[in-house]
Amino acid sequence: MAAQTDRGVPLSTLSPKFLHTNSTSHTWPFSAIAELIDNAYDPDVSAKQFWIDKTMVKGEVCLSFMDNGNGLDHETMHKMLSFGYSDKMAVNGLEPIGIYGNGFKSGSMRLGKDAIVFSKSKSISCIGMLSQTYLEKIGAKQIIIPIISFENKKSNRNIL
Repeated sequence: MAAQTDRGVPLSTLSPKFLHTNSTSHTWPFSAIAELIDNAYDPDVSAKQFWIDKTMVKGEVCLSFMDNGNGLDHETMHKMLSFGYSDKMAVNGLEPIGIYGNGFKSGSMRLGKDAIVFSKSKSISCIGMLSQTYLEKIGAKQIIIPIISFENKKSNRNIL
């Protein structure tokens, strides 16, 4: 049964199949990669560098995308992994590219069935997962986005 508002009106849900359907908006992988690069260079992210790497994990090709931007807190990570949420604004006259809240989802799902996002800001670290494999394995009827976060605490330990 769908979640309901306090007035008993059912909330809209999103089928896990939509992750693949939405990814087909990218007709080739390079537009999906460009989408992920654009996110790193939006003015609120402030990334100065961006890296792409390919490795093998348990016999599967794994792409990693990394930037040195500001990082995401739990709420921002949840919005980024959800559909249609974007509160990006111009910074110092620079307009953001990502304003519709769809690019990461469509781009990452065009490149693979699973995306794990690791993010670290000054005060918090988050790990979020957008995974078609996970949703299929648990028989999910709507998209579930597991996210964990923890505070970054300075350690007084000296490592010798």
